[in-house]
Amino acid sequence: MKVFYDKNSFAEYITTQKAQHKTIGFAPTMGALHAGHISLYQEAKRANDIIVSSIFVNPTQFNNPEDLEKYPRTVEDDIRKLEDSKLVDAVYVPRVEDIYPNGMDRKHYNFGGIENEMEGAARPGHFDGVGTVVEELFVQVQPDNAYFGEKDFQQLKIIEKLVEVLDLKIKIHGVKIHREESGLAMSSRNMRLSETEKNASALIFQTLKRVNEWFRVISVPEIKTRVEEIFSTEKMDLEYFMIAEEGTLKEVDFFSTDHDFRAFIVVNVGSVRLIDNLHLD
Repeated sequence: MKVFYDKNSFAEYITTQKAQHKTIGFAPTMGALHAGHISLYQEAKRANDIIVSSIFVNPTQFNNPEDLEKYPRTVEDDIRKLEDSKLVDAVYVPRVEDIYPNGMDRKHYNFGGIENEMEGAARPGHFDGVGTVVEELFVQVQPDNAYFGEKDFQQLKIIEKLVEVLDLKIKIHGVKIHREESGLAMSSRNMRLSETEKNASALIFQTLKRVNEWFRVISVPEIKTRVEEIFSTEKMDLEYFMIAEEGTLKEVDFFSTDHDFRAFIVVNVGSVRLIDNLHLD
């Protein structure tokens, strides 16, 4: 596995692979890797000649400087995990100037409105930051296929829209949420949870599974009330719960038979903000 720490040496590697007509599968990360990230590369390995990872904590997608400061940086450990996986051929660990040579300005995109829903409503400019870094990485990596986890489902839809808007010849693949034995969605943030908090957080997925049982059996407002009641008795703060149409990500208050729906939830456990979602079937 090759590791590249600057844009020029990485560009030479990509040029060589492209000259050999090798297909490239790519999954970008912000580090603090876990089994959920590795599952992206397992999926990529099935359909590509070369697998590329990147590790870059992107400053422009953080609204709160304190969150950027707190984000775990474990590059050496991350590289070791990728090496141990025996899935990845190259890891790109760019410097800030390799991604933002002209200063850290966000580009502005029209994602058709999905950028204003859910996380976008709470974090203005966040998805412009995501789009800015992913566009630049796509330019440098030149992947044929790119892989993103469904845990950040809204981000996945944003990337799909980015490729459409920029008319990039890249196929975007969503990969199912990788969960701990308790059902808790794997996340880099989980390492900030105490063992007690982690055990308690299993309630998040348990609740989503109950929502799926209630789906089309009781009304959306009643489901929301039940979810709020569940968390009102727990030492966790339910930031929001909603059911949205998967294509537009707009919240719905009634079901129809001609759309797909997904439940989204955000819960604050201590100082840790956890997100999860589940396709409703």
